[in-house]
Amino acid sequence: MKIMRYIMLLLAFSIVSCKTSSQDSAQKVTTSTDKITVDFGKIDLTKIEKSEKEWKSELSDQEYYVLREKGTERAFTGDLVNNKKEGIYTCRACQLPLFTSSTKFKSGTGWPSYYQPIKKEVILEDTDHLLGYARTEVMCARCEGHLGHVFSDGPKPTGLRYCINSVSLDFVEK
Repeated sequence: MKIMRYIMLLLAFSIVSCKTSSQDSAQKVTTSTDKITVDFGKIDLTKIEKSEKEWKSELSDQEYYVLREKGTERAFTGDLVNNKKEGIYTCRACQLPLFTSSTKFKSGTGWPSYYQPIKKEVILEDTDHLLGYARTEVMCARCEGHLGHVFSDGPKPTGLRYCINSVSLDFVEK
């Protein structure tokens, strides 16, 4: 399991290019702050379907609880809340690149927060009523793992706050 995660991280890291211009083709998304570029021509968005038994064998108990059972880690306990390094945040279950460090901001909520994903297609949205009111759940587009929720109280330029569980993410440093 750890070897597979390491290979997936290396694969995700291999698509990162540190020196590209903001005038790249439409297939690429370049953040304005750290110039991390992700070429979506190399990212496979084909759905990953596994049995719950397979997911349980590949994920820790906490990862399984959050990613597969739509749980939430306790606020301020995640290892990525205070991460200030430059890089890419990937889905812990399938390593799909989701967010860049340049879109991360301190929300004060206790979970890593971002104002936009790398590209809209990497995120699925659904409405959940688990707390008795409607919230917009966000999931990985490839494995449909639960990541967290998106709220409309974020900073410019989007006004969105993607509030994501650290346990749902891996980090690939630039």
